[in-house]
Amino acid sequence: MGEYRREKIWDGVTRSWHWSLVVLVSLGGYFGKFMSFSTVEWHFYCGYAVLGWLAFRFFWGLVGPQPVRLRQFLPTPRVAFTYLKSVGKREPSGTPGHNPLAALSALAILLLLLTQASIGLFISSDDFFASGPLAYLIPEDLGAALSGWHKAFAKGLLALVILHVSMILFYFFWKKENLARAMVTGWKWVKVDPDEPS
Repeated sequence: MGEYRREKIWDGVTRSWHWSLVVLVSLGGYFGKFMSFSTVEWHFYCGYAVLGWLAFRFFWGLVGPQPVRLRQFLPTPRVAFTYLKSVGKREPSGTPGHNPLAALSALAILLLLLTQASIGLFISSDDFFASGPLAYLIPEDLGAALSGWHKAFAKGLLALVILHVSMILFYFFWKKENLARAMVTGWKWVKVDPDEPS
């Protein structure tokens, strides 16, 4: 097993953003699943908030600290495959930020969330609930089709979230790496580069 050192990786802005997004998506999903006349507006409010939060995250990915920059979400194929070969090792990954697979997973969640929330602006009501605020801009049959996609993407998003949580549990129990705690405290055990001068 390699040598590790404890480093402050995740800044307070990123950590607050992450857990706020978890709350917003959870509430949006709940209000969408158990929609009623009294809660449908809250589903829309959560969607608006998610769009705003995603816009901020993309901005923060341009100006924020190195570990949260957008380019960190796009590992090269060589880096991704090299990491994939070592993922079964029973030791912490020690990456200074997202590991390559987690980066791709996080990017997929962000893009699917962006698509899901954006579609929600244009859907036409296929039941007795409200339509999206921009539904009037597109043909009604397209709005109805988008409503179906909105529901399908919700299932895809749930699958990605389940995979995300499952991998966190895998890293905790198999690789002895507490990724959730790192996103709470900001501190992470990072593998020391053997070529780095001490």
